[in-house]
Amino acid sequence: MDEYINLTLENIDEEHICCAIGDPKHQKGVDIKKEWIKNKIKDGHVFRKLNARGKTFIEYEPIETAWVPIIGKNYEYIYCLWVAGSFKGKGVARDLLEYAINDSKKKGMSGICTLISKKKKPFIGEKKFFEHFGFKVVDTIGDYELLALQFRMSETPKFNDNARNMKIDNQEFTIYYSNECPYVEYEVKELSDYAAENNIKIHFIKIDSLEKAKNAPCIFNNWANFYKGEFISNTILNANSFEKLIK
Repeated sequence: MDEYINLTLENIDEEHICCAIGDPKHQKGVDIKKEWIKNKIKDGHVFRKLNARGKTFIEYEPIETAWVPIIGKNYEYIYCLWVAGSFKGKGVARDLLEYAINDSKKKGMSGICTLISKKKKPFIGEKKFFEHFGFKVVDTIGDYELLALQFRMSETPKFNDNARNMKIDNQEFTIYYSNECPYVEYEVKELSDYAAENNIKIHFIKIDSLEKAKNAPCIFNNWANFYKGEFISNTILNANSFEKLIK
C-alpha cells in the first residue's frame, strides 16, 4: 500500500514539495512556496503527496480563501493534481483525488471544484479524469472550464467577473505571477535581467494577497502572459522562450 504524507507546520521544512524537486536554481522559489503554504495552513490548505521522491501531489483549500478569481461558498478548490514520470498509471492520482473528495465530505463541504481546459494546456488537469469521478462543468471562460463535484444541492462556484474579459489596459508585455508556484521566482529574475540587458519592457505584477488573487484580470494567478492588453497564455517563460514568443 502506498504511503502518503500531508504537509504540516511540523514537517514542511524537512519534506520536499514535489515541484522543482532536485533543481538547485529553483531552491529559492521552493523556500518561498513553503512559506506561502505555512501561511495558508491556517485557512485549511492541504498539500498531500506520495512519500516518494517524485512529482506526485494534490493541493487544495476552501474556495473562500483560495488564491483564485473564483467565488463560492463551502467548496474546496483544487489548485493542482500532479502525477508525473514513473508514478503515472499506478492509481496515485485516483488515491489523491479520492482523499480530497472524502476529506471535503468529512469537513461538511458542499462540494469540490477545479479548473480544466477543453484542450490540453500546461499545468491544468485533464477533464476526462475528473468527469470519471462525477465532476461537471459549472462555468466557462473561452477554452477554460470550472468543474465541480456537488455533494449536496447548493449554489455552485463561478469565475469572478473581473476574470471573464481576460484583458488588461496595459499594452506592454505584462506578466501576472504569484508564489503559489516555486518555478516563478527564478524565471521572474531571469526575465527581468534579460529585459534590462536588451532594453525591452516587461511589466511584472505580483499577486501577493487574497484580495489581489480574487480580483485578478484572468483565471490564472501562478503565471499569466498579456500582450497588447490580450491574454496570451499561462506558460511560464524563461529568456529563451520569451525571445521565441516575441519573434
